Parts: sequence; structure tokens; C-alpha cells
Amino acid sequence: MAILTIILFFLALTVHEFSHGWVAWKLGDSTAKNAGRLTLNPLAHIDPIGTIFLPLMLLMTHSRFLFGWAKPVPVDFSSLNNPKKDMVWVGIAGPAANIALAVLLSFFLRFFTLAGGNAFSAILSYAIIINLILATFNALPIPPLDGSRVLMGLLPRDLAIRYARLEPYGFIIIIGLLWLGLIGSVIWPIVMRMARLLGVTI
Repeated sequence: MAILTIILFFLALTVHEFSHGWVAWKLGDSTAKNAGRLTLNPLAHIDPIGTIFLPLMLLMTHSRFLFGWAKPVPVDFSSLNNPKKDMVWVGIAGPAANIALAVLLSFFLRFFTLAGGNAFSAILSYAIIINLILATFNALPIPPLDGSRVLMGLLPRDLAIRYARLEPYGFIIIIGLLWLGLIGSVIWPIVMRMARLLGVTI
């Protein structure tokens, strides 16, 4: 089950990162495309620690919360057609893609549930939850998560600059909040509600 979870998590991360790069490309920045990252080939996005080692360790320790990352797709925000406005769309792209994938998978889930395919239904349910976790987690407004990019694009310029200064401490803040269980307490109710709406039996 752990290997299956890692595979599903990796595929969700691949869609997530590809979407950031694709939207950035459409809005004027070809950095990801030039770096060979505008692809759905999972191997192009793998980060040995964030994609494999950390999620595997969390699963082996029976952690309730799956946490990890792919190799971030490079985006040069200054190359975007409208950097401040387009930053919002690039930030939204990853979580939106995971939610869209979860919705798509929910249609297959309904089909296999009606057809009595319990094993496939379980896998699809798991994939839906993983995509919803990834989308909700990345929507948090903590630099460098996607939610912070959206917030930076919406804030007045002077406040956005001050807010961006938190980024060097973002990873420490995230680890601290995870350790305290605060991120899980925020994310899980949202994920569970969305999962039920998509037909996942929990």
C-alpha cells in the first residue's frame, strides 16, 4: 500500500508542477519549457527527498498527514506578461489542476462503484484524497506555497514585498505547524468535505 501511495502522490505532484509551468508559458514565461519541465513525464519532476524519501518515512511511521514535494518548476515572474496579476494565475494553476483531476477521477469512481469494482474504487478514492490534500495544502498562504503567490499578487505592492520576506523562513514555519498538528487540523476537515462531495466513502 505504501508503494501505491507513493506512486499516486508522485503522479499528483507531476500534474501539479506541469500545470504551473504550462500556465506560466501561456502567460509569457518559457523558463519551464526551456528547462524541459513542461512535460507529464514524472521523472522530470522527481525530487529524491521530497518525492520519495520523506513521504515513505511518513507512511512507515503511520503519519496521518502525507507531506512532500516535487522539484519545483522554474518560473521567472518578471517574464510574465503582467507579473503581479499573472503570478496569481500561475499560483492557482497547481491546486486547480489537482482539484480538476480529483473531479475527473470521481466520475470513474462512480462507474467502478456501480460496476462492483471494489479494488479499483479503493484506489480511485485514495487518488482523489491525495489530490485534494495536495491542492489544499498548497493553497495555504505560507511562502513558498502556492497560496502565498496568490496572496502576493493580490496585496498592494508594499505589503507584498514585506510578505515575500517571510519566504526564507517558510519551510521552518511549515515544519513547525506540521509538528504542532495545526496544518492537519485545518486541512483534514476541508479535504474530507470535498472528498464526500466527490463520492468518496470515508
